[in-house]
Formats: sequence, C-alpha cells, structure tokens
Amino acid sequence: MSVAAVVVVLLVGVAIVGVTVVRRPFPATTGQISVPGLGGKVTVLRDKHGIPQIYADNPLDLFRAEGFVHAQDRFFEMDLRRHITAGRLSELVGPAGLDTDRVIRVLGWRRVAEQELPTLKPETRQYLQAYADGVNAYIDRAGSTSKMSLEYVVLGQKVKDYHVEPWTPADSLAWLKAMAWDLRGDYDSELMRARLASRMSLGQVNDLFPPYPYAQHQPILSAKDWSPGQGAGPGAGAASAVPTAASAVTGHAATSAYAGVERALAAVPVSVGRGDGIGSNSWVVGAGKSTTGKPLLANDPHLGVSIPSIWYQVGLHCRTVGPSCPFDVAGFSFSGLPGVVIGHNDRVAWGFTNLGPDVSDFFLEQVRGDRYLRDGRYVPLKTELETIKVAGKGDVTITVRSTVHGPLLSDAIPDVASAGQSAPVNGRATAGSYAVALQWTGLVPNQTADAIFGLNTAQDFEQFRAAARQFAVPAQNLVYADTDGHIGYQAPGLVPVRSRYMNAPPGYWPRPGWVSAWDWKGWVPFDEMPHTYDPPEGIIVTANQAVTASTTPFLTTEWDYGFRAQRIRDLLEKKDKISPADMAAIQGDTRNDFAPTLVKALLGIDLEGDHFTKEAQDLLRGWDFTNPANGGREAAAAAYYNAVWSDLLDLTFNDELPDDLRANGGDQWMEAVTELLKKPRSPWWDNKLTPGVTEGASEMLRQAMVEARLDLTKKLGKNPASWEWGKLHRLTFTHQVLGGEDVPGAVRWLFNRGPYDMPGGSAIVDANGWDASKGYDVDWAPSMRMVVDLSDLDRSRWVNQTGNSGHAFDEHYDDQVSAWMDNQTFAWPFSEKAVRAAAGDELTLVPASGGQ
Repeated sequence: MSVAAVVVVLLVGVAIVGVTVVRRPFPATTGQISVPGLGGKVTVLRDKHGIPQIYADNPLDLFRAEGFVHAQDRFFEMDLRRHITAGRLSELVGPAGLDTDRVIRVLGWRRVAEQELPTLKPETRQYLQAYADGVNAYIDRAGSTSKMSLEYVVLGQKVKDYHVEPWTPADSLAWLKAMAWDLRGDYDSELMRARLASRMSLGQVNDLFPPYPYAQHQPILSAKDWSPGQGAGPGAGAASAVPTAASAVTGHAATSAYAGVERALAAVPVSVGRGDGIGSNSWVVGAGKSTTGKPLLANDPHLGVSIPSIWYQVGLHCRTVGPSCPFDVAGFSFSGLPGVVIGHNDRVAWGFTNLGPDVSDFFLEQVRGDRYLRDGRYVPLKTELETIKVAGKGDVTITVRSTVHGPLLSDAIPDVASAGQSAPVNGRATAGSYAVALQWTGLVPNQTADAIFGLNTAQDFEQFRAAARQFAVPAQNLVYADTDGHIGYQAPGLVPVRSRYMNAPPGYWPRPGWVSAWDWKGWVPFDEMPHTYDPPEGIIVTANQAVTASTTPFLTTEWDYGFRAQRIRDLLEKKDKISPADMAAIQGDTRNDFAPTLVKALLGIDLEGDHFTKEAQDLLRGWDFTNPANGGREAAAAAYYNAVWSDLLDLTFNDELPDDLRANGGDQWMEAVTELLKKPRSPWWDNKLTPGVTEGASEMLRQAMVEARLDLTKKLGKNPASWEWGKLHRLTFTHQVLGGEDVPGAVRWLFNRGPYDMPGGSAIVDANGWDASKGYDVDWAPSMRMVVDLSDLDRSRWVNQTGNSGHAFDEHYDDQVSAWMDNQTFAWPFSEKAVRAAAGDELTLVPASGGQ
C-alpha cells in the first residue's frame, strides 16, 4: 500500500514519534484493573516473555479476560484483521485497500460469518460474546487510538478521524474465514493447468504435476492403518485428452477469464500465509517409542512470516476444573479469536498440519447480461449491492453477482469482467462471455468455532474425534496424544464429493457451470475420513504428504510430495527410543532430500574445460546436503546448490510459463525434475528462447552451473569456499501495513526487524521457504515450534516466531526471534505451581464495582 504521506511523522521529530508516543500503548501487566461484566476476580500471570496465564472461576470470565489481554498486546492486528475480513480495509488505509475490499466483498466472508453465528452451540456463542466484551472493555478503557497502538499514530497522518468500532462475535468468526482461505487446497494448480492447456500439450502439463511417489515417500497412514478402498494414487489419473465437448474449459477465451481470477486472488492479502505446499510438520511418538514412557508430540506450522507473529501464546485455566468450568489449556491462539487453537490441556495434546483437500472448484459460467446458462436455459444471476467506504475519498459501490456455484470472482476487479468475450460453448460461438464462479467450502456456514472449544476440553480420543467432527474448514491433519499413553490421528473437514471430469480426477480442471451433472454431489461422511488410534508402529508423521494410497475417499490430487515427511520418518526410525531433545532436533533439520538426486546429475556433467565453473561444482562433492546459514563448507555448498537450482528452473520451465506462473522451486518442481531427469529429451529440456537449438538435459544442467557460478561471484565474491547460504537466504520480518517497500524507510525501521541470515529451505524440515521465481529471501517459515511431553506437561517446550507483543519496541515484540532462528525453545510451564515460579508480573482483573 502507498503511505508516503506518513513521512510527515518523521519531520516533527520526538514530539510525534518519541518515547512517550511509542510507549503509551504498552499494556499494564501489574496492579488491578476493573473490567465490566466480570463475575469475580481474574488473575493474569505473565512470564519473562510476556506470555499470560489466565485464572478465573467460570468460562465467561476466562474468555472475557482473554479478549482483554489479547487486545492489550495485539489490538491493531485484531482491528486490521477484521477490516480485511469484512472488506473494509479502505476505511483504515485509504484507496490502497480498495482492490482487496472488492475481492473480499465478492467472496462474502463477513456475510458467511454472520450466517453461521446463530448455528453455533449456545455456550460457544456465550464464549464469543464474553470475549467481545473483554475486547470492548479494553477499547473503552484506552479511549483514544494513540493509546492502543503506534500504528494508529502513523496512519493518522493520512487517514483522519478514524474511529474504532466495538468488537463483535462475528469479527472473531470472520477471522476463521481468512485462516481457511489461506489454507485451502488446489485452487492455484487447477487454474494453472487450465491456463497452460491452451499453450502446450497435455503431456507437458502433466509433467508439471507428477503422481505422488508412494514407493519412496510413505503416506500418513499405511494400508494396515487405513484401507477403506482400493486404487492407484490420485495423481495417476492425469488427463490424457480434452474431450471436444469440454474444450471450452481450456480454450483461449476461458484462459482470459482465468487470468482475471488470478488477478483477483492476488489482491487478497496473506492472512496466515500460503507458502509452497502450505506446509507444516507434526508428528507424535507413542509411549513405547519414547524415552519418557509417555507420548511426545511435536508441531511447527509453516505459514507466512510477519511481525507481529501469527500466533499468541496463552494459558486459560479454571481455578476449579469441572463440568461448569472445564478449561485447563495452554498453547497458541489467534488474537481476535477466543480459546487455544494448538496446544494441550491437562490430559490431551494436539497438533495441526494442513490436510490440503481439494475443497474449491472454479466453474466456468456462460453469462449473457444478468443471466447465465444452466442446463440449456438462461437463469437469473443473484445480485447484491455492496458499498465500500474509502478514507479520504468517496464511497465505491460494487455489484456482487453469484451463480448456483458461488460468487463470480472474475467480477471482482474492474476490467477483468470483460475477459473471454465471444466465448464458445461446446465449440459454437455465442453472444455472451465467460465468467468464473468459485465454489468453496469456506463459504458454507459451519461450526468450526464449536470444534475449537471441544478440542480445548477433550479428555480422550472419543471426545477429540467428536470435536474434530465439527472442524469443517480449513481441513487439517489432527495428531493426538494423551497422558494415558495413547496416540491417534484424524482427518476432519468438509470435503465435496464429485465425479471425474475430462479423464482426470475430481478437481483437476475447472468445470463447465452450465451442465448440472458436474456439480458437487454432497460431502464425504466424517466416519469415512481417514483416522487411526494407537497404530502398531508407534509413530504418526504428518507433513502435508498423502494421507493414504487409497482413492477412497477422494481428497485431492495436490499432496505435498513428501520430502519433509519422509525425512522426519527416517530420523525417527533410526532410534529405538526418541527423547524430547530428539524431537526438537528434528525440527531444526536442514537436509534437502531432493538434493542427492540433482547433485548426482550435476556431478555427471564434465566441466574439465571450464575451471572457473568446476571450482564451484567441486563444492558439491562430499556435501552432506544440509543447508546451514553460515560457516564452513556445507554453507558454501548449499549456496551454490540453491543458485544452480534456481537457474535450472529458469532455463527449463520459465521460458514457456507466464510470468505469474514461473517455477517457485518447491516440492512439486522437485518431483517434476526427478521424473524429467529420466527423460533427457523431454520438450521441457529445450529452451524456447534459443530457436533452432535443442539443448537436452545435460546442456541445461551445464548452463545452470555456469550461470550460478557467475551470479554468486557477483553477489558473494570470487572464492566459492567463502560463500554462505545465509547471505542469500535472508528474512526480514515485515509489518503487514507499514513494512512494505512503498513505505518510507524510516517508517519501515519502526516496525520491521531484520534482515537475518537463515538456514533451511523449501521442502526441508526446517522449512524457511523461498520462491525461486522471486529470489532467495524467506517468505514462509515455521510460525512456532512446540514439543509436548505427556509424561510431565511442565517439561514441554515452545517458542514463537517473533514475540507475543504487537507493540513496536515493547520488550516482547521480538524477544523470541533469536531462539526461534537457532531452533531453541523455552520452558512451557503448565501447572499453577510451575506458572507461578516462572511468573514475573501479576495483574488482577476485577468486576467494574472495584479497582481503577
């Protein structure tokens, strides 16, 4: 966004951005504060990292206090999130938010949140309201925005007279829509295939989406754990031809509409992050495999990097745990949402990784005026007017149009609605045009909020599964462990039932909306979703890989290809017993398990006549395939290897791909190159920028090494032995609104932190991911790490990505960064005795009749 006007802040010096203004929003963490609506005293104990543990006598007081505490530390983040999810960002940041607002209004996140609120359990609605009351108590107490966050002071130089509205339960539910949006599966691949089908053969398209390598990378559940159906892996059904009747879906006119949808999707800001594979690691070790005699559970979700970090650490404790007050839970929460999303209670621990089922489809719609084609006749589009208020400008009114499948996403940004004029249907020209509707499970009102509180209070696997049954979106791999020694796994979520289309698995291609036979047929029943309890091998590894080799139920064609998952499994299987320290060490593993395949091919290229390049190639001889940031031969080899990989992708793929579909270098591209190395004369090994020359695999590999040597010589110096991966692979924690390159540097300095040299990489357990089409900088990473010890919960460990505070220059804004970078964790006290021993500050919240 453009905030050039805020530079005036810097010109008035200390009077505006001085110590007083910076510190004014910092939270009170000691003493006594009155909070309207409390039924009794609430104790908030904060440790040396500012992590609150909250103690109350009833659930409503507990969540009212959580809302107050979240707002103390993260209110601007909460306010920003609700503006984004309601399509009201322009009210906060001005015209720069308009495209985002258009798309979000078309998607209707806020409308769906309001629809699902009355469908929730009565107690869930009470908890959401209590949380909102706590947030509003903070807003009322703060009074002015300058006492809430420094961001308001800076933005106030451009956006005048901004007024903070009261928090509502729907604000919390709408954030779940943003989380689900970022973590949904398949939509980008579906659009990519459709766009490429008009540019190249389907054989080439399929080369970019190879089958899952079940023989090399084990799925989450083996056949003995889960085998409800038979069949080849889901990727085995890639399309072999486009039937004439469906050629419109991949034709040039449709491609124009798809490109418009891509523009709309790009306007949606990242909320929790969407890295390659939307990855995460989580695994659990059973009592028999653990040195402690009880299970161990590890989790590190890989999400977008930002400051403040995505997660907020918190403990929620009923002073007396029982049916009327069942909460005794700690873990990672989202500011703006009550409860704990990932963590443990007094008996059960759980972790998440993205399941990634195909829960969205694009339907190509034949539109004529205000009507669209449906089974041979034109029927009315559903239309709604939306008014967007833009700070500093006039209101903007848009029309949201929808079909039976969902909103017309191709309408979202002006000038893309005209894409695909004179669109043919079944090979015949028509007077209409194409539009693209999105059908997505996140737009179906659901009860995911009920699931969060169910997970927080589950006491055994049966109750855990009962909670998971309500976890509709985003569909996750849920791993489980309990203090009785049991472990388990459940795949929940709304997953549509569909038929195959165009000789391919369901969801592989966009579908023609004018034929009802291609509509969704319902949902996969929960009891048919994969699950297991106490598997014989005593470990469960989930890292976004395929869940099972079975196609029943059909979940997706778009699994992560399993490099991380198999590496975790290999490390676990090397030891008879796994300790908590072993679990933590695995989280920091930087070995690239694709590298042996590529390095073997690279070392097979004769460079004897090119000493300059061979000097770099020799770094790969004896390399252990790890990717440390700094120091020694391994860091030098990692730098060269990753530069070669980036150049190879550019030479091999990017000459034929549109700029916005350039190869990002993640697990999909690793598996594609694994297979293409077996086909050295594939058309992909021919650089289309060199007409009349057909290079082949060996020449492409040679050119990539030559270009990488030249590039790193410019960037890192002439001596390859001095190169370091971390000097290329860097991370800057960037504020979502005031941290971008279009913001004055002095303002960025206030809010951003870094850059830092980083280890790891894409498809690596220590997944500090980078997009090879953009450079080497880290753009997603482990958002937190935790290891739960079910033998003694007070010996569990955790770390956040940056810190718990959202206030720039607060001591807890970035006080966990160094530990997080080094794969270090902190003690995670849970019992009240341990919490009090670790506590530094004590705040008492009291009913409004007492206190200040």
